[in-house]
Amino acid sequence: MNDFQPKISNRALTARLLLFAAGMFAFGFLVLPPLYEVFCDITGFGGRTNTTAAVATEQPDETRTVRIEFVTTVNSQAPWDFAADVDSMEVHPGKMYFATFTATNRSAESLVAQAVPSVAPVVANGHFQKIECFCFTSQDFAPNEERPLPLQFIVDPELPEYVDTITLSYTLFKTENTYVSDAR
Repeated sequence: MNDFQPKISNRALTARLLLFAAGMFAFGFLVLPPLYEVFCDITGFGGRTNTTAAVATEQPDETRTVRIEFVTTVNSQAPWDFAADVDSMEVHPGKMYFATFTATNRSAESLVAQAVPSVAPVVANGHFQKIECFCFTSQDFAPNEERPLPLQFIVDPELPEYVDTITLSYTLFKTENTYVSDAR
């Protein structure tokens, strides 16, 4: 063995490794999630769209159409029926449109639902602006209640020309808390 290398006892090495592991755990579970949230909000990564109502003026580009596809899913723990009233629509960028989704609470108790949106492709995130959306706030449902959920949106005319289809996806979750979107 080389006499110039410092000798570390097994206990000291174990303590250092445990300290390192605890530090990595703290970093991974306490520091990274808020950083990821900020990163997604800034870049639109992960299909993030606006979480508060956007203000938009209509300036339609009648020469171009974009297909908007609506996809709905329900969290496996939630007793809901949830679907878009239409599967897709053809829109002109810069023009205001309305869509409706329908949700039904299939349980015999009052529940609170929260819809989480996602947009694909990622490049369309900043160009799909929701003016009014049921996803901005939690939705209180009475037992067995069925309700239409409105969406008002506009596609920015600055959407890159190569994007001809945007998929708007919502996942409906059962939640215990009432959520009101805040500006991030």
